[in-house]
Amino acid sequence: MSVTEAGMAGRRAANSKALKIAARVGFVARGAIYLLIGFIALEIAFGKGGQADRGGALAQIATKSYGTFVLWLLVVGFGGLALWRFSEAAFGAVGPDGHEASERLKSLARALLYSSFFVTTLQYVLGTSSSATANGNSQSRSLTARVMEHNGGRLLVGLIGLVVMVIGAMLAREGWKKEFLKRMNLFGASAGVRSLVEKLGVVGGVARGAVVVVAGVFLIVAAVRFSPSKAEGIDGSLRAFAHTPLGPVLLILVALGLVAFGLFSWCEARWRRV
Repeated sequence: MSVTEAGMAGRRAANSKALKIAARVGFVARGAIYLLIGFIALEIAFGKGGQADRGGALAQIATKSYGTFVLWLLVVGFGGLALWRFSEAAFGAVGPDGHEASERLKSLARALLYSSFFVTTLQYVLGTSSSATANGNSQSRSLTARVMEHNGGRLLVGLIGLVVMVIGAMLAREGWKKEFLKRMNLFGASAGVRSLVEKLGVVGGVARGAVVVVAGVFLIVAAVRFSPSKAEGIDGSLRAFAHTPLGPVLLILVALGLVAFGLFSWCEARWRRV
């Protein structure tokens, strides 16, 4: 097979119905994770325990009678999202800006992220590893400590923190500016449905971006103070909202925002252009 034929075959695979279905299943999976993280964060705000990150969500799912089925759904969903994002990186995404180099790089980064989710969730379901449900705060601190052991590690952690902050700010801005609407196909949907999807996208996008920004801040603080213990994962970042002058009120608002993003992800499963 020539390079041209291989490219055409790749494009056909990228546009296949099976891959599009896999991507939509992936949005359902992502929505379920964010819904659970949001609910766990609400419990924390009201004084209950819990681990408000992907690991905590997986552990909670595993305790249910239907847990195994849902976990396999997540495996398929994360795998589908990863393949779909890889196809966007290789052949461009749907939309006027989809073929720009910056958009392809974003797709590649997301593909690698969902690939890691796929691998760790699959290992957890198969019982070959428990790392998928490990506390994200501990993982973040451990990784930060290992990086800081090397020359220039402290600077690298600070730069990563800055990048994470910028990504979070971009996610929040994207939600606030309603840029997600360019990727949605709401033709035929009622005015009420369009309004609901829009509100969920704005609230959810801003909340998700805010959590990512706080995670970046913690990395920068860890670098400045040369203290890996200051690094936090999603769980620690969420808990930080409860220690502001607004107390648990801000955490409740952010938690509801993450629930909104979970519901918006389900809307994407239905109406996003893929």
